[in-house]
Amino acid sequence: MTGRLTVAVLGLLLVSWAARAQSDAQAGAVTGTLAEAKALAAKGQLDQALAELTELSKVAPEEAGVERLRGVILYQKEMLPEAEAAFSRAVDQDAADRESLEMRGITLYRLGRPGDAIPLLEKAHAMTRETAGGVTGNAESGANQSVNADPQYVLGLCYTDAKRYDDARKAFAAQFGFGQDSAEAYLVSARLFLRREFADQAALFAAKALELNPSLPLAHQLLGEIALAKADLPLAVKELEAERKLNPLNGPMYDRLGDAYVRNGQFEEARVALNKAVLLEPNATGPYILLGEALIKLGEPIQALHYLNRAVTMDPGNYVTHNILGQAYRALGRTADANREYKLAVEIQHRSDPKPAGAR
Repeated sequence: MTGRLTVAVLGLLLVSWAARAQSDAQAGAVTGTLAEAKALAAKGQLDQALAELTELSKVAPEEAGVERLRGVILYQKEMLPEAEAAFSRAVDQDAADRESLEMRGITLYRLGRPGDAIPLLEKAHAMTRETAGGVTGNAESGANQSVNADPQYVLGLCYTDAKRYDDARKAFAAQFGFGQDSAEAYLVSARLFLRREFADQAALFAAKALELNPSLPLAHQLLGEIALAKADLPLAVKELEAERKLNPLNGPMYDRLGDAYVRNGQFEEARVALNKAVLLEPNATGPYILLGEALIKLGEPIQALHYLNRAVTMDPGNYVTHNILGQAYRALGRTADANREYKLAVEIQHRSDPKPAGAR
């Protein structure tokens, strides 16, 4: 996840450096070699840019910016230990190099060293606030506290892994422009905690969000999702029904509520909820699959076929759909069709299994 999120960081840096390279070269501020390396990196010609940087590094003292650019290129090439070393050298050369501090912190996080990343990202964030003229850590003073939100997000992840949950909340709040102690800050933190499988802490923060703002949308939904994950179906239904009252046009909520109803044996209620999910989220396969399952339980397999075939058309590689489709055919007495779907479901499910050498 972190790798995908930091693409924006790298893209902004490279585009920025490419633009600066031309003006710097015109002003004679840097050597043509460094400007050329920046331009090559911005064009995606990473190996050529590295070759230019290797030549430039032979000149003493080394040009400012060489190691930073080397680190970014190595990061893009997924050579993370080498990238971290390059960013470290860049920071040693210039302790005020905020971009290298940020990228070194991000790289250390991806290397599984969040504890080492935290002080670097904290320092980079403090430098950003000083540059922007920000004094307070309260995001209500403006969303410009962090010009680059990605390192702030990674800092929040580092705090989460270190179980510094309140510090994580403050970091996530800064990224999203929420007040540190707001209901929204607690809720976005809860959502991100759940994504990283800190379900208990996510539930505590979601409950705190509702304590601060009982009408906050999506908080009950998150608590319902946590209850579903724990197979606490009565609680899941209760929370998702509460969300429905607050947010009646929320398609994903009807999907989750339908799922809770199906698993709780409330098939008629599931039909009603999932019909709304299909109307509000027509391109999501989940409601079609669940609706097919509910209709089979209600003794309406012909109707179930309609929704399940729609789901197959949208995503033919979902083995769950084929399995439930087999159930619908079996309910109709179409044994050959049912067996075909069951067989296909098994084949799809095991496509990614390891195979012996030489097997096709």
